[in-house]
Amino acid sequence: MTEPLVCASNLTKHFGDFVAVDSVDFSVKPGEVFGFLGPNGAGKSSTMKMIGAVSPVTDGALTVFGLDPDQDGPAIRGRLGVVPQDNLLDTELTVFENLFIYGRYFDLPKPVIRDRIDELLDFAQLGERRNDLVEPLSGGMKRRLTIARALINQPDLMLLDEPTTGLDPQARHALWDRLYRLKQQGVTLIITTHYMDEAEQLCDRLVVMDKGKIVAEGSPQELIERYATREVVELRFPIGETPGEDKLDGLAKRIEALPDRTLLYTDNAEQSLLDLNERPLPIESTIVRRATLEDVFLRLTGRTLVD
Repeated sequence: MTEPLVCASNLTKHFGDFVAVDSVDFSVKPGEVFGFLGPNGAGKSSTMKMIGAVSPVTDGALTVFGLDPDQDGPAIRGRLGVVPQDNLLDTELTVFENLFIYGRYFDLPKPVIRDRIDELLDFAQLGERRNDLVEPLSGGMKRRLTIARALINQPDLMLLDEPTTGLDPQARHALWDRLYRLKQQGVTLIITTHYMDEAEQLCDRLVVMDKGKIVAEGSPQELIERYATREVVELRFPIGETPGEDKLDGLAKRIEALPDRTLLYTDNAEQSLLDLNERPLPIESTIVRRATLEDVFLRLTGRTLVD
């Protein structure tokens, strides 16, 4: 069997008395897209920084490429491509210059860098912007440039921390296409994201983190099957007329009353709707949809806002 590129056992990270990552276990296989999901403060970014060999491990064991990040940081970082939450581009330089200087950080020969820049600009769909300054580029272009920059050293593993945050839907989908192409090329990706549809689209496996712990692990479909139902019926009632759960009893496997609507988690939405029609309830609107990773995420981590 192929050894995992990343392996963590009882991995722990403290900042003073605060436990950011609390004894987590996971592994990342070569060629897969692995995701970390969780609310703010769940420990995702702290875990990524330990994998990236830029934040020391407090306790437990972590290996990256079979190496110890605390002892072999430079060797690990030389084989990584890192896309941080902020682009950290030099906005006063051109697109080409940003890539060229970054290539020199890895001590690559200048002719090699130039050849790779041509390939990466084509990959990132930025060929026509080669000599443009970075400052006026759109957010989506800057994000694609950041990903291209992270590929300059032909990394064995890419770390992407919330790669599409702040982008409009068109830019997000364009970026998904670039990341999917990397996946097809066999590049191993580790992603943190707040977007459940992004995780469903890209991740082969993922973990859900909450308060520093891993609360679930599996493929997106496995998690949906384990923690949700096949379908969800969303009901809206007039203000002040939401019925109690006793009046909805028996309609679904699980019922969740929210301030603005009531969710019926069911494996047979058609039957639930037929049963609803037999009850005199003041329903304003009904939506039937498939269960998603967001349903799983909210069930595991709760709906309370986290700042």
